[in-house]
Amino acid sequence: MSETGTAYDLAGPDGAPVVVLIHGLGLTRQSTWDEIAPVLARRFRVLSYDLPGHGESALPEGEVSLSTLAAQLVALMDELGIGRAALVGFSLGGMINRRVAMDHPDRVSALAILNSPHERGEAQQRLVEERARATDEGGPAATIDATLERWFTDGFRRDHPRTVAAVREVVLANDHRNYARHRQVLAEGVVELIRPNPPLSHPALVMTCEHDSGSTPAMSWGIAGEMTEADVVIVPDLQHLGLIEQPELFSGPVTDFLQRVT
Repeated sequence: MSETGTAYDLAGPDGAPVVVLIHGLGLTRQSTWDEIAPVLARRFRVLSYDLPGHGESALPEGEVSLSTLAAQLVALMDELGIGRAALVGFSLGGMINRRVAMDHPDRVSALAILNSPHERGEAQQRLVEERARATDEGGPAATIDATLERWFTDGFRRDHPRTVAAVREVVLANDHRNYARHRQVLAEGVVELIRPNPPLSHPALVMTCEHDSGSTPAMSWGIAGEMTEADVVIVPDLQHLGLIEQPELFSGPVTDFLQRVT
C-alpha cells in the first residue's frame, strides 16, 4: 500500500523497463491482469494498482476526473522512484494513460490502449450517459446483468460461469457512489481526449475486440489516427472482456510491442 492509499503489486526483474497496468471501471488489478501480468513480468518490471476506491485502494477525497486519476498514477510512480514507464490501460485505464501522456509526456515511454472508448456518435453518447445515471441511482447492481452480457460472449458465459460470477462479485463489491463517479468519468471524459493538440507522439498499440460495443474497432482506428505512431490490432469474435476470455490474444501482441519500443 502506498502512502496515499493506493494498493499495488510490483513484480519482474529489477532494472528491466517498467510497465504499468491500469484496470477499468469496477474491476481490480487482480481481476483484470492475473493472467497477463505474469507473462509481462518475465521480461519487464510490472506495476499494477487499484484505482481509487476499487479493490484495496482507499476511497478518493474530493472530485474524480481523468486528471485526478492520472495524478494518482504519477504520485505512485514518484513514491516508487519510477521516472518513466510504458502504460498499458484497459477501458477507463486506456483513457487514464492517454491523460497521463498529455499531462506528463516525459513520464511515458509507450502506450498500449486496450478496449478503450473514443469519440462517440450523438446517440451512443446519450446511451452511455443514461447508463451512468442509472448506476448513480441504483449502484452497479442496477446494470450488472446487461453489463456482463456486453462484456462476455454468450459461449463464455455459458461455459465459464465461475469466472463470470467472480467478475460479477468484484463489480458488486464497489462502493456505489464511487462506482458512479468513475462511471461518469468513463461517460464524459472521452471528450477531453479527442484530437489532442499536439498529437500524442509516444509509440502506441491500440487494441479492441471485434464485437466490443462500447470500444469499437472504429474507435480504436480513431484513436490511432490522432497519434503520430500507432499500431492497431482488432481481436476477432470477442467482446469487451476479451482479455479475460482469451488473455493470450492480448499478452502476445502487448509483449511484442513493448519489446520493440522499450
